[in-house]
Amino acid sequence: MPPPTLPHLVTFLAVARLLSFQKASSDLNLSTSAVSHAIRTLEERLGVSLFNRTTRSVALTEAGEHLLGRLEPLLSDVGSVVDEMNLFRDRPSGRLRINTSRYAAHLVVVPLMARFLAAFPDITLDIVDDNGIVDIVGAGFDAGIRFLESVPEDMVVVPLGRDCRFAAVATPSWLDANGPLLHPNDLLPHECVRYRFPSGRIFRWEFEKEGQRIDLDVRGRVSVGDQDLALAAAIDGIGPAFIFEDVAQDAIASGRLVRVLEDWCPRFTGPVLYYPQQRRVSSALRTFIAMALGQV
Repeated sequence: MPPPTLPHLVTFLAVARLLSFQKASSDLNLSTSAVSHAIRTLEERLGVSLFNRTTRSVALTEAGEHLLGRLEPLLSDVGSVVDEMNLFRDRPSGRLRINTSRYAAHLVVVPLMARFLAAFPDITLDIVDDNGIVDIVGAGFDAGIRFLESVPEDMVVVPLGRDCRFAAVATPSWLDANGPLLHPNDLLPHECVRYRFPSGRIFRWEFEKEGQRIDLDVRGRVSVGDQDLALAAAIDGIGPAFIFEDVAQDAIASGRLVRVLEDWCPRFTGPVLYYPQQRRVSSALRTFIAMALGQV
């Protein structure tokens, strides 16, 4: 029987990283049946089972785990060699995969996308917005964009020079009915719109003024995992919300929401771009970083 081919191994790596034939087919731009056929062929040629499959899940066998551990660094080296050929091209090319939180995508990626694609027509952007914590190496991403506290310690971090700020907001009618909010502790008797991280942890509202820091675990019957949902809930009068300033700015400008406790909401460092120390930076990623920093 002939040995496995490189396309078979690349397909295996995609399925192994994503643990999904459907997601791997989308990632590789192949049909699900083509991915399944490639994996069956690879297993037949190796004479071992690489995955345990059910109708609901895909998991690596012991042989599959071993193959993944050996194959990942080898194919990473192959990718680096191929990318080095871009040094001999007149312009950057290739696919750039970035994993980002939804807010960071809104703040950093969206303003750049059209200009970046127009300036570098040989680069393909693959942006995945995900508020969960993602292993960008294991999931096959070139870089991530998140707030610094979510970045692993072994990454190269590129500050993007954007400050952020939260805004505590409520509707005028809610404030008329419930009275003014002059201190963060004034929120404690009220039901608020709470934000829930993908892990299930509820975000504590963070206030600071003149060196005094107050973190509040506010009450509320509504918890959401999306800034736009928090904004909509606040506009509907469910209660005060604590959301990013630029997400709320249109509603504040139109008078649908009123900002409160503004002097308790300091600025802080915005999202950063990060990538693995051990991995060679592709020409596509270098170019994206340069544009994000305003250097091109």
